Formats: sequence, C-alpha cells, structure tokens
Amino acid sequence: MSDGRPAPETVDGGDVEKPKRSLFATRVSFALLGLALLVVASSIWWAPLVLRRMDFFRVRRVEIVGAHYVAPSDILSRLNVDTTASVWNPTKPLAARVARFPEIRTVEVRRKLPGTLVVEITERVPVALVAANGGLRVYDAHGVLLPIDPSRVMVDVPVLMQRDTALLRLLGAIRTGMPALYGRVSSVRRSGNDELVLQLKTGPVRAMQDVSLDRLAEIDPVEADLARRQVRVAEIDLRYRDQVIARLQ
Repeated sequence: MSDGRPAPETVDGGDVEKPKRSLFATRVSFALLGLALLVVASSIWWAPLVLRRMDFFRVRRVEIVGAHYVAPSDILSRLNVDTTASVWNPTKPLAARVARFPEIRTVEVRRKLPGTLVVEITERVPVALVAANGGLRVYDAHGVLLPIDPSRVMVDVPVLMQRDTALLRLLGAIRTGMPALYGRVSSVRRSGNDELVLQLKTGPVRAMQDVSLDRLAEIDPVEADLARRQVRVAEIDLRYRDQVIARLQ
C-alpha cells in the first residue's frame, strides 16, 4: 500500500563501476600513446641500426661533386667503401677521411636512397704558380701549397717568381672580385719596395703594392678609349693618385 511518497530509485551496481573502468581505460590509452611517441622519438637512434642490416640499402654507387683538381679515383680510395657497406653507416668518418686531402677545403657526405652516397667537396682554389727548384708549385690565396702537379693537371693561373703572401692575397681578391681581369693576368712581380707590375696579355700595369680593386677597375675604360682610337699602349701606370697614365708605343 502506498503512503504517497515517491518510491526509492534502484541503482544497478554495474553502473557504479563504469566511471572507474572509464578512468582506467583513459589511463591505459595515454600510456600507450606515450609509449608510441617514445618509440617514434627514439627511432632516430635505433632505425639506422635496423636499416643498415638490410641488403636493400647497400652502397651501389658513389657520386662525387665539385672535384676538379683532385682525381675522383683518389677520393674513392680515401673513402674506402664497397658494396658490403650500408648507406646508413655514419657519414662523418667518411667525410673526415676525404678531408685529409690538403687541396680540399670542405667536404659533405650525404645519402641518396636507396644505395647512393654523394660526396660534395669544395676545393682550395689555385691562384698562382710559384717558381721553385725543379719547376712550378701551386698556391692558393692563403699561401697554402697545394699538392697539384701542373705538368699533369691544367692550372691556368698567373706566375710569381717567389712565394709572396701579399701578392697571393691580391690575386685571390682579383680572382673573386674581378674575374675578367684575373683571367688576363699572366704574372705579377715586385718593382722596388712599394710597387708592383701586373703583366696583362695586353701589356704591363704598374701600381702600388696596396692597390685596391676599385683602382684596378679604372684600367678597363682607359683601354676601351685607347682601343677606339686604335692607339697601342706600352704601359698603364696607376701609381699616381687620381691619374691613369697610358704610355704609348
């Protein structure tokens, strides 16, 4: 018999456990997600170890980029890799081997999947041939002797009578900033303590030893004007401030 009061609600015991189970499932999901992220993040260390065991990534080809004076065969010999090596092997030791060549300034070894190593080098650039006992030696703009045999490799650069670091730096600056003029210089020599002579294919140019590239740039308009007038020049003199003197033949 009812006394008018609402009947108490009946709660199923199973419904009480649902929030606990939901919380547990959430925690498990976050744990699995964290584990997956950890596996992905650590793959940078373990993936190469796995991949280098696969024959698919064996070295089958080596590309050499930037070699002009260094023989590619010498680079391959120093690289010392064969078809038993994997492209996933560390590349820094390979680069270090190639970098031992004195004529190489920088070297980078990178992978081109699935089976190619690319060796990209930057060589020290010859700027002059210097007379020495037994022939000519090749030097760069920093005065570094390069192990290049000009009797075997074509080296088209100006000639110095002796190793002179100031003249080597000047030739390096001309080569970088005025390549057209550099291509016309056949030799450079000192004339007195503070003067020098640049022998161009069209004739000598006298200048002070601290001559700037801007000052050397004044040669072109003078030569162009003389050529229009069909005048032959014996010498161009830049030694006097704000003047370019052309001595005629």
